[in-house]
Formats: sequence, C-alpha cells, structure tokens
Amino acid sequence: MPGSVLAPPARHPASPERAARLTLPAALVVVVVAGMALSAWHAHDGTTWLLETVWVIVGLPVVVLSRRRFPLTTLLYCLLAAHALVLAVGGHYTYAQVPLGDWVRDTFGLDRNPYDRFGHLMQGFVPAVLVRELLSRTSPLRGSRWLAPLTVCACLAFSALFEMFEWAAAVIGGHGADAFLATQGDVWDTQWDMFCALIGASVSVLVLSRAHDRQLDALPGAGTARH
Repeated sequence: MPGSVLAPPARHPASPERAARLTLPAALVVVVVAGMALSAWHAHDGTTWLLETVWVIVGLPVVVLSRRRFPLTTLLYCLLAAHALVLAVGGHYTYAQVPLGDWVRDTFGLDRNPYDRFGHLMQGFVPAVLVRELLSRTSPLRGSRWLAPLTVCACLAFSALFEMFEWAAAVIGGHGADAFLATQGDVWDTQWDMFCALIGASVSVLVLSRAHDRQLDALPGAGTARH
C-alpha cells in the first residue's frame, strides 16, 4: 500500500523451557559456589573438606566451560547442583557428624549417623543421569536395551573406584583419615557404600529415564536417532 511502512518481523518470546535452559544453570552455579564457600568456612577439618569436595572443585569448572559446546539437560544440571550441596555439607561437618543425620539417628533409634548412606545413594542416583546422558549423546546406545544396565554398571564401577580412593587415603593418612572414611565402626561399611550406590543408580534409571529422554529430545541440535 502507498505510504505504508514495512514493519519488522515480530520477535516471539522465548519459551519457558528455553528461558530455563539459559538462566537456571547460572543460578545453580551461584548456589553451588555460595554453598561451597559456607562449607569451607570453619570446616571441621581442612583435609577432610578437600577430599570430600574435590569432585565439585574439579567438576564445576568443567561443566561451566563446556556449557556452550556441550549443554546438559536441565534435569542433570539440577541433580549435579543438589549432589554438590550434599558433598559440601558432608565436607563441612564430616559425614559421621552431620547434625541432620544425628537427629535422624536419635529420632529413629539407629546405630549410626545415616548421612553417609544418603551420600552414597546420591553417589549412584546423580551419576546415573550423567552417565546416561553421555552415553545417549555420544554413543549408539540411545534407545538400546543395554543403556540402562550399562549405566548402572558404570555407577557401581565408580563407587568401587571411590572406595579404593578411600582405602588409599586410609593407608597414607592412617587414623588421620578416619573422618573421611566415616565408617563409624562398621566393618561392612565399604560393602554398604557400594550397595547404596547400586540402589541409587537403579532407582534413578527406573524413575527418571522417561523425563530424561524428553529433555534430551529438547536439547538444541538434538538429532541422535533412537535405535
């Protein structure tokens, strides 16, 4: 039409899912950094704190630096942040002396502070989603019947590796590593730790796989075909 002005194309507002993918990881980084700072402040033992939280110290920069090239699902970001906070609490108090665990022990008449068991459940529950995501996106296993068992096996292998790490700390540090080991006098603590990780990984795969697949499909550039 004469005299009409060509209007610029309207910009569609970002979807809530896309907005969450952009803002949530940054917010979670702030929460984790704040939690780590509080955890380090007047920690029960500096060496124990470092041994318990080293996974966060190493993993957080890796996740942040790889975010543009290899963004993770929102589910995995949230789980990693939750696991980081669990490690931070355990590092601050030591797993055998977390006050919430003491309350649970006294309330339910348990023989030990159960926070260590909870930590090892998380050691299987969260890495299961991480392993599942990496295998789904970098291997032909997406949609394969082998994805679930291999994910659980990888988590159990990591748990066993962590127990060897604890064993090495005990050999090197002697009684000084008792707070890190958190065995609380249980001769079967190593086996219980690995069993808890196995349960955590199995529950994670059973409960979260469907929601995880939906988020994998929604990732930018997701094009991995299901087999």
